[in-house]
Amino acid sequence: MAINDGPGLPDDGRDHQTDPAPVRTRPEIDAAPDPEQYFLLHDAAENDSPEAVTELAQRIADVDFLDNDDEEYPGRTALWTAVFANRPDNARVLVAAGADPWRPMMNGWSPGRLSLAGPTPALFSIPPGVSGLSPSETVAVTEARRLIGALRDLDYFGLGMACVAGITAAEAARRLEAVPADDGDVAAINEDLGGHLDDSQTVVGVTDVPGGCIVSQPWGYLPNTPGVAKRLSAGTVCYGMYDNPKGGHHGTVFRDGVLEEGDTHPGGGGVYQDDPAEEILATYLYHHHAVAYCCARMGLRLTDAKAITGPPDIWLRLPERDWRN
Repeated sequence: MAINDGPGLPDDGRDHQTDPAPVRTRPEIDAAPDPEQYFLLHDAAENDSPEAVTELAQRIADVDFLDNDDEEYPGRTALWTAVFANRPDNARVLVAAGADPWRPMMNGWSPGRLSLAGPTPALFSIPPGVSGLSPSETVAVTEARRLIGALRDLDYFGLGMACVAGITAAEAARRLEAVPADDGDVAAINEDLGGHLDDSQTVVGVTDVPGGCIVSQPWGYLPNTPGVAKRLSAGTVCYGMYDNPKGGHHGTVFRDGVLEEGDTHPGGGGVYQDDPAEEILATYLYHHHAVAYCCARMGLRLTDAKAITGPPDIWLRLPERDWRN
């Protein structure tokens, strides 16, 4: 995972367009009706060069249009999209074309206010009467920088994990009725997972971390099953996540044995007008950093990636049962 020097906003891995010529000759731009040009601007703000954004902005009467005209969910501007995607050059182009950095949206988060939490906090001048980040928001930004830095170069393809607040690894083992796994079995699994698929299904690692513990399975989804989460979350809260090689990150939140959030997408980029303000900030700070997001949500303050990359404090074998229920 590539990480920029900013407070948790990564290089997203895309090959962003730097030569404006191919953009200017795109048939979909030249032939698109005026309404479609507006939505092409949003795409360019996130994915293309400042020259491409300039070309599109010149074709549009209102560069500050909202991408959703629903009164209840009014959407966001192209400038918001550029800021959220960590594209400051595109943001500057849009402001020069008339976009308003301080237009409130997304539960009070304007593009300008959001930029204060990013790697270019001086991107826009704060006008009189507009507040900056609150003390709690500043703390969240600082922690995102620290946590993502601690998990630098983390590879979690196929990982299943459960972040549990306020309990120890020993307590997690007790709740799961687990026993220490045989060292030879674990070594064989790590040596040749394909040859030990059946034997590996109930083996997990568990590690104490500041704020709680993490149950991990580098090769499977077991920690993110309801049966595991219900037991781990008794009297507390648990964020489970599985990085499905075929379908991306999928998460769940269980509180005191009850599902509170299902089919979440930690580290994803989706935010909505009615999301809590702190959740919008967290989604921005941990964009493309699913593991760090899950840990932060549970208040786990990891100092390194050992709980994820291993070796864990202890390998456990869970009893054979249907953990999916």
